[in-house]
Amino acid sequence: MPRRRIGFWYRLAAVIAKPPLIVLLKRDWRGMEHIPAEGGFITAVNHNSHVDPLAYAHYQYNTGRVPRFLAKHGLFKSGFVGLMMRETGQIPVYRESTDALSAFRAAIDAVERGECVAFYPEGTITRDPDQWPMTAKTGAARVALQTKCPVIPVAQWGANELLPPYAKKPDLFPRKTSRVLAGPPVDLSAFYDREMTPELLQEATEVIMRHITALLEELRGEKAPEKPYDPRLARIEQRRKLAEREGEGEKK
Repeated sequence: MPRRRIGFWYRLAAVIAKPPLIVLLKRDWRGMEHIPAEGGFITAVNHNSHVDPLAYAHYQYNTGRVPRFLAKHGLFKSGFVGLMMRETGQIPVYRESTDALSAFRAAIDAVERGECVAFYPEGTITRDPDQWPMTAKTGAARVALQTKCPVIPVAQWGANELLPPYAKKPDLFPRKTSRVLAGPPVDLSAFYDREMTPELLQEATEVIMRHITALLEELRGEKAPEKPYDPRLARIEQRRKLAEREGEGEKK
């Protein structure tokens, strides 16, 4: 299936967003040859800054294949941002509701129309203290196994140095570099035509995340932890330690 045209609204968004990005971030972009020239596909990207969706979109816009992001539905409601989200074809996600599956259906439809859908499998900015990819949700794997489309892993680093995770003010100087690296498609063929159980989806998700993490290791020149950070287990451990401290306090 041929690629979808970029369209007026996406070009307008690029006209608005690209100048400040060019001023704020130098670019070290690699792996564009892995972005499919035609047909629908998924990109799976790590997430470590509120700025990195713009930095990554800049990268992929320059490949000629614009991404359709899954984003919180509140961003679509009103104002100029809502208008741009709707008109550029982004996909609203209704978390913790009966409408949550509609995002997956919309993503599947977009892929089958020959578009790119960009997933942040972690679902939010990483909680890992050293900003490595953490455990991920299974939405990207679900769409990938349903459509059997290419899944392109993408790692990025640098936007998080401009605006660190959950920081309120950017660090403008010295000028930071947006490093983006796309890899070859992830081979998920071993999971095709099997019952889509939670276990299968989790296993496929872990394969995708290992590819993203390996690319990020290349960008950072460092080795990631053996096991990805798991926020759920971290919360359990925090509660355990709190209970221990409270128990010790009662004994005194």
